[in-house]
Amino acid sequence: MKSIISAKKKPSRTYGENIWGDPKSPINKREYAPGQHGQRRKKKTDYGEQLNAKQKLKTYYGNISEKQFHKYYVEAVRRSGDAAENLIGLLESRLDNVVYKAKFAKTPFAARQFVNHHHVTVNGKRVNIPSYLCKAGDIIEVVEKSKQLAVVLESIASQTRESPAYIEVDAKKMVAKFAFVPKFEDIPYPCLMEPNVVIEYYSR
Repeated sequence: MKSIISAKKKPSRTYGENIWGDPKSPINKREYAPGQHGQRRKKKTDYGEQLNAKQKLKTYYGNISEKQFHKYYVEAVRRSGDAAENLIGLLESRLDNVVYKAKFAKTPFAARQFVNHHHVTVNGKRVNIPSYLCKAGDIIEVVEKSKQLAVVLESIASQTRESPAYIEVDAKKMVAKFAFVPKFEDIPYPCLMEPNVVIEYYSR
């Protein structure tokens, strides 16, 4: 378990930013990549900057697979409007992300597992697909038998982060409403995210 936790802390040092705003993130002490050569940062090429932006966004949302992330890009471009905004809207609509932002789980990884294990319902029906896309107005609730789980109670009680305005949470009932699909400016990212650069990466 310790090795898994350590591995999840490495991305912050790799990208030189606190990806999830974790107060225990190693980047708070050491702003460079892991390893003895971590301080030797080379200036990135345009491709390197685009790749970095893409990898960082993927990591923030629980290290989504490349295949699935590319599908989000294709769908974002297919939809009308700004492709970067569409991409962010799709990522924020993922059920595991809503569960994480509602504070029902401590991390995006824990939220994915929480959904997988049938601990939540969407509009009264159990959904165990982390990538399920929520719609504005959807009600997400922790199932009754899971409301006394220590990990859930601890996550909800945590003061390290707050739920964003587009997710209305009743902490006592463990119910959340996905009020609306947010725009990029609505999302309180703890570090710099560049969805427009991600679109450039796939469009090249």
